[in-house]
Amino acid sequence: MGAVHGVYLKYVGMSIISFAGYTFMLSESSSDGGAVTSSTTTRSLMTAASQPDFPMWQLGTAAILGYSALINGVIAALFKLEMGMGMIGKDKTTGKIPLWSYIIFFPFHFPSLLYTEIHTRIGKMKVLDETTGKIKKIPVPVASEVQPGWWVGGCYSHELGKDWGGIIDLTVEFPETCFNRSKAYLNVPTWDGVPATPAQLDEAAQFAVEARKNGDVLVHCAHGRGRSTTIMCACLVKQGLYKTWEEAFEKGIKPGRSCCKLNGLMRKALTAWQAEYVDGKKSS
Repeated sequence: MGAVHGVYLKYVGMSIISFAGYTFMLSESSSDGGAVTSSTTTRSLMTAASQPDFPMWQLGTAAILGYSALINGVIAALFKLEMGMGMIGKDKTTGKIPLWSYIIFFPFHFPSLLYTEIHTRIGKMKVLDETTGKIKKIPVPVASEVQPGWWVGGCYSHELGKDWGGIIDLTVEFPETCFNRSKAYLNVPTWDGVPATPAQLDEAAQFAVEARKNGDVLVHCAHGRGRSTTIMCACLVKQGLYKTWEEAFEKGIKPGRSCCKLNGLMRKALTAWQAEYVDGKKSS
């Protein structure tokens, strides 16, 4: 989901809807002779498959929906546990996602691809119209330069047609499309809405500071709102542009990309990173 709040519900919702469809496809109605009472029961998939007269299209649809319920349910659980990002199979060196991943995890990939395509094309953000002095809504750019040479964006950032000194990719669900136009690449795989750990934040920030010496730096997730904003806060502090992540967020990022948001987990991770890797090093 583009909104970083309640992303967990996307996976839960997909699982529930899929299971409801699975149940409906395998349901059968029965009536008590000519009586007005009737009941509906649900066959198992194996029972339906053993019935010669059961429609194959209905059986196939039920199997797909049941598998979707399982996959999205597992991902919802892993989201809450903040683990399992590597199971999607994304190559951390090249950013490529193998074909087997799209086949095995199609109930995860297809909705993600569809939602992100739609959200990218119709998403809006608020900006100040300098002519009228009023707030207006404009399409959300695929990426925004929030500070000179520092860009926050989504997985469609390749549409800018830019070359990069470095790219930090926070997605597990999308292949890296700017890899061949960047001098350096770092993948920090995280579920949508789940932040990098304090250690990962510091690794990414150090990477970005070095990459900035060779050109502009792009930090992107799926939509350029939450995960990427979290990393960019650490980058701007590490670069010395701001003293705290709060200042980097409010003064360094929001004015240039007003749709950026941080959920509770992201704020907690940044606070822990600031205490250990910024304030802690000052006092040592």
